[in-house]
Amino acid sequence: MKTLLKIPPTKSSLLALKKQIVLLQEGYELLERKKEILTRLVYERLNFYRQLHQQTSSSLVESYRWLGITQMRMGSQNLRQIALRLKPALLVKILPRSNMGIEYPAIQVKKLPLEPVGLLSSDASLDETRSHLLDTVSLCAQLGEAEISLLRMLEEQRKTQKRVNALKYNVIPQHQDTIKYIETSLEEEERNTLFQMKVLHAKKNH
Repeated sequence: MKTLLKIPPTKSSLLALKKQIVLLQEGYELLERKKEILTRLVYERLNFYRQLHQQTSSSLVESYRWLGITQMRMGSQNLRQIALRLKPALLVKILPRSNMGIEYPAIQVKKLPLEPVGLLSSDASLDETRSHLLDTVSLCAQLGEAEISLLRMLEEQRKTQKRVNALKYNVIPQHQDTIKYIETSLEEEERNTLFQMKVLHAKKNH
């Protein structure tokens, strides 16, 4: 059974509904376009995320390989003491960014010059390890940004799809059915009025 809007079947209601349904259809078309754009952006972001994920994984493997070499040559204790003395080698900024009304953090990573370490307590592999780890951390930051933006775009896409479906399968059909019902009621009322006028006219002529 069709569910109609609870409004009186009058001409003013009919005019108001016809104006509303024009706005609803315009809103539906805008949301449909937004959904299509979001879908395209999600696929683009997904491809970028997959590539970045693979790149980050490879970089992580290489960094740990160099870390293993350095640890073997210098020893864990010596490496730990050097690490405690070193200053941060990255400058990280988190800024707000927006795309299609979707907000997510933009992460900017700046590599600082590597601080020199005393030659007596270090091995040449240490600089390679530090350089690879800096690259990996930088990639991890980019990956985090890509993942958050992708998840938020997916969430917005789902919300937009729900709104599109609600308008297409519920709100607009309900308005259309109510318009048809009011039009039928008004036509029926008009026929009854004409019939009564004819009956009165016939009685007068007799």
